[in-house]
Amino acid sequence: MIRTKLLGLGSYVPDRVVTNDDLRFLNDQHIRQEQPVIETNDQWIQQRTGIRSRRYVPADGSVNTSDLALAAAQRALDDAGAKAEDIDCIILGTLSPDMHFPGTAVFLQKKLGISGRNCACFDIRQQCSAFVYALQMADAFIRAGTYRRILLVGAELHSHSMDFSTRGRDVVVLFGDGAGAMLLGPTETEDEREGVLYTAAYADGSGAMDLYLHIFNIAHRPYIDYNALDREQNQVIFPQMDGKRVFLHAVRGMVMAAHAALAKTNMTWDDIQWFVPHQANLRINEKVVEVAKIPPEKVLNTIEWYGNTTAATIPLTIDYWRQQGKVKKGDRVLSAVFGSGYTWGAAIFQV
Repeated sequence: MIRTKLLGLGSYVPDRVVTNDDLRFLNDQHIRQEQPVIETNDQWIQQRTGIRSRRYVPADGSVNTSDLALAAAQRALDDAGAKAEDIDCIILGTLSPDMHFPGTAVFLQKKLGISGRNCACFDIRQQCSAFVYALQMADAFIRAGTYRRILLVGAELHSHSMDFSTRGRDVVVLFGDGAGAMLLGPTETEDEREGVLYTAAYADGSGAMDLYLHIFNIAHRPYIDYNALDREQNQVIFPQMDGKRVFLHAVRGMVMAAHAALAKTNMTWDDIQWFVPHQANLRINEKVVEVAKIPPEKVLNTIEWYGNTTAATIPLTIDYWRQQGKVKKGDRVLSAVFGSGYTWGAAIFQV
């Protein structure tokens, strides 16, 4: 029986650490000002989100999302003892692509030095749920024999696209830059609990406008009809969020997805070493753990140090705790995610 196996894991975050106190003094060029720019403080941010810091790339345009993806991908390849030439498919999740089109996966392919080879490239736009959606795709491809070495990457560059003002406070405090990657391939086994055991993806478009980034209206001509430098007009270029609705739906979605994953695999928490939720808000994760009755000692978070890195959070969190010696090879992980759209899902797999 062919199953999907995690062959290599890697992650990357930029060097610059932006603490909560740093953040309140930053302008949109990430330059610290003498007086606060955002009406917030460390206590306010930690109380509502659990976040202490996040990572930012330089604000000089020298780093793209595909560069973050490249660094994580190279580490995953090294971990697997593989070469870029081995990859025959890239699936990249991001809501912060290098440009509107073409997709960021082709830029990653080129930077890996494998452009022109037989390597398919997929970009998926499921935001914070991208990891589970991508894993489901990769698992189906590998089981079907379509591809043998799939590079799954989540990468985000949020720091350039947020509203560094009190108006944008509820969003700007949440997000950071980073990337995580997995190299996946087939393994022949009769053990039904080896490799990727389970994936499920869901969506409910009725909540699409509770968390969104509009920027332009393709049905309107001209599709950009505002002055991006005019604060009376430019709110449309920044993410918008109904935080309370997102919080409630995120808790419900991840709890339901985690329960369904255990029920459909006939497992209990005794069979799972680690629960890795999407890192959107520590308070969401704490509520999920409480409602779903998940053993707290099995929960892994990194949002305290990295903020919300959207599509990258699951592989980034697993790799962080593996580097700390907590996650071991062969450990079984249950991951639950929730993102704008609404989209959500869960997966069970071995590290």
